[in-house]
Amino acid sequence: MLKIALLGVGLAGACETAEESSAEESDSGLDTMTSEDAASTSAGDGDGDGDGDGDGDGDVVPGESDFTCLLEWTKVRNYYLTNLQGDLEGSLAVANAPEGGLFPAGTLIQLIPTEAMVKRGAGFSPSTNDWEFFSLEVSAQGTTILDRGTTDVINQFGGNCLDCHEKAMPQWDFVCEKDHGCDPLPLTDEIIESVQQSDPRCGG
Repeated sequence: MLKIALLGVGLAGACETAEESSAEESDSGLDTMTSEDAASTSAGDGDGDGDGDGDGDGDVVPGESDFTCLLEWTKVRNYYLTNLQGDLEGSLAVANAPEGGLFPAGTLIQLIPTEAMVKRGAGFSPSTNDWEFFSLEVSAQGTTILDRGTTDVINQFGGNCLDCHEKAMPQWDFVCEKDHGCDPLPLTDEIIESVQQSDPRCGG
């Protein structure tokens, strides 16, 4: 857990500190989800209703049980990826495309266990290309969603998720990598790998 905390401090340092402002809202008006909203979807499976199929219109509402051991997902360079609606092939096609592209709804990406981004349905949040950001607490018992939303999610270490990801060049669909235009992380690949391998949800 100390390694995760140290990495989080480094991630926060690489991004601008968020300013307290209520003026920043998305065009859709769906900037944030309250803790009550998050709790209502905590059953997890893509739409919170237990059937694992999303809601049928292209959107996916992640719940806490959707955030599992990231080592069980597919590794793409230095991050891990899955798709909550079963379209892993589509997500991987975009992730591996030299020219980039738009990720399909349901794509879930994590670099470290305590932060995640999920691609929601078209129109969910135009200001974030329909990505929803998550600050998570993880343990051997599972995942707790600490915060979720679009433009104003602050991680456990004081960094605003959007401040980092909006710097990615348009073809990369808000996903940060070393050559995507985002601020570089002040951490080595070895440190990131170590934190990933220590994900407590992976059962040792």
